[in-house]
Amino acid sequence: MKVVVLGGGSTGEHFVGALRRYDDEAEITLVESRLVGGECSYFACMPTKTMLRATELDASLERAPGLHPETLDADGVWSWRDAITDDWDDSGQLHYLQEWNCRLVRGEGRVARPGVVEVDGQELAYDRLVLATGSRPAIPPIDGLDSIEYWTNREATRTHKVPQSLVVMGGGPVGSELAQFFSRMGSQVTVLERGERLLGRVHGDAGKLLAELFQEEGIDVRIGVGIERVEPGIRLRLSDGSTLEAERLLVATGRRPNVERLGLDQLGLKISSRGVEVDERLRAAENVWAIGDVTGVAQFTHVGKYQARVAAADMAKRRAKADYRAIPAGIFTDPEVGTVGRTDDDGLVSARIELSSLPRLSTYERPKRDGFVRVFADPGPRVLVGAVCVGPQAAEWLGQFTLAIRAAVPVETLLDTIQPYPTFSESVLYSLQELEAVLS
Repeated sequence: MKVVVLGGGSTGEHFVGALRRYDDEAEITLVESRLVGGECSYFACMPTKTMLRATELDASLERAPGLHPETLDADGVWSWRDAITDDWDDSGQLHYLQEWNCRLVRGEGRVARPGVVEVDGQELAYDRLVLATGSRPAIPPIDGLDSIEYWTNREATRTHKVPQSLVVMGGGPVGSELAQFFSRMGSQVTVLERGERLLGRVHGDAGKLLAELFQEEGIDVRIGVGIERVEPGIRLRLSDGSTLEAERLLVATGRRPNVERLGLDQLGLKISSRGVEVDERLRAAENVWAIGDVTGVAQFTHVGKYQARVAAADMAKRRAKADYRAIPAGIFTDPEVGTVGRTDDDGLVSARIELSSLPRLSTYERPKRDGFVRVFADPGPRVLVGAVCVGPQAAEWLGQFTLAIRAAVPVETLLDTIQPYPTFSESVLYSLQELEAVLS
């Protein structure tokens, strides 16, 4: 069996390893025009979380009695980030492909005809095709935007200079994380969000709290305001009639799937505005699977890797189907925001506790920062269906909620689970005690 994987980001690379665990004999070829490991390894997850960790450590010193704040060394921060990305060199990734007996073909790949992928004039025959072409920053059609050199996450994560002033267009996860990072590095930061709140796809409680904390840190957060026109300089004319000037503009307005100029129209796929449509086994057409951001299901690295495992199992004729009831997401601001499952459907019941009720918070930092846990349940079967958490390392202790939702663990069982003391995991117990009162 000849398998061609079009796209060598984290999702495509993960698929190779997943399939190889099932099949020792398949001829696997990975096609990638840029860096093996893709966006997450070099321009998103890994570099940004490294950058954010440095500023988080510095800020925590201000909230811990007996410790003294240090002056952030920008060169040191860049050095740590550059080491994490291997200076944007993917040589270290290639030995994994060798271990998995996978051939790498560098170049721009496209479907020449069903059964054949062309890479810069070279034809690769396949029996099975996997589309893992990922996504790219979505650039809004704003008058004059092309007249300046603006940043996306790619430029922001490769810079070696802190701008004196920065305007962030978009208050989603990427915009929020980078806004806080550059503010703590010394930039005067303004966040412009056209929607009703920061983190528009997360429960409103989280976005509201994050906006308040940002403003306390000196970040200018403007909600319901967008950019109407960009002029060289950089001068921005806003929808509320005001103007802004800044040294840099960061565009963080979401991502769009890479489906153009790939010859996909020859394969009988259904392509919508969100990407390639797939079934529960990640099949897009006969002998064609699509995984990761290109499906538009949820643009997270961990979801792409999950889909890679499901697709590999299906290709190997194992029983597998994707289940998206419990997709976790971490937003690595300080404090972190963790969310999983459904948090806004009608008919759900919910309960909220403040993080200040946890003994752990008083041992973690002083003065205590605001944070909370809110859980959501289906009152019929009495199981959790969603949760949102704001607090230190929230993405880590979110895991209990993720497993509880995925496994449909009864609330009674969760209440009877022993939580370690003193930890943030105690929030599971306290929030469910409040929920139990509502369910009763």
